[in-house]
Amino acid sequence: DLSRSRAQLPHPLSFSHQPAMVRINVLNDALVSICNAEKRGKRQVLIRPCSKVIVQFLTVMMKKGYIGEFEIVDDHRSGKIVVFLNGRLNKCGVISPRFDVSIKDIEKWASNLLPSRQFGCLVLTTSVGIIDHEEARRKHTGGKILGFFY
Repeated sequence: DLSRSRAQLPHPLSFSHQPAMVRINVLNDALVSICNAEKRGKRQVLIRPCSKVIVQFLTVMMKKGYIGEFEIVDDHRSGKIVVFLNGRLNKCGVISPRFDVSIKDIEKWASNLLPSRQFGCLVLTTSVGIIDHEEARRKHTGGKILGFFY
């Protein structure tokens, strides 16, 4: 039937499906899923994909006692992490872009982001490695801010 007008036919190059969403910030996705699982009262959460930065960030959180242990699952792709939660985490987030933080600015960033001086951590990436703001002050080094948790 040739009576159909040209406007009704689909374009030969048009795709019917939406393009796949691209992950912009893997660390942000990981922290958001941890935060949401914590709010729902879950005992563990699966994070994918895995990256070195996520592993270091989680290590800082574990040392401070905000999460339990975590295990890295190697699936021969980008990997997964299973994080065991202990109910101590209130909020965690990424600071994007990764602003430069000098030693004298650490206190200012901490007061802006954290609820009190007694608890919570900023996570910085420094030449020493990925560490929290107290350790950065002890080691007398600045760096770029990755995120925070409390």
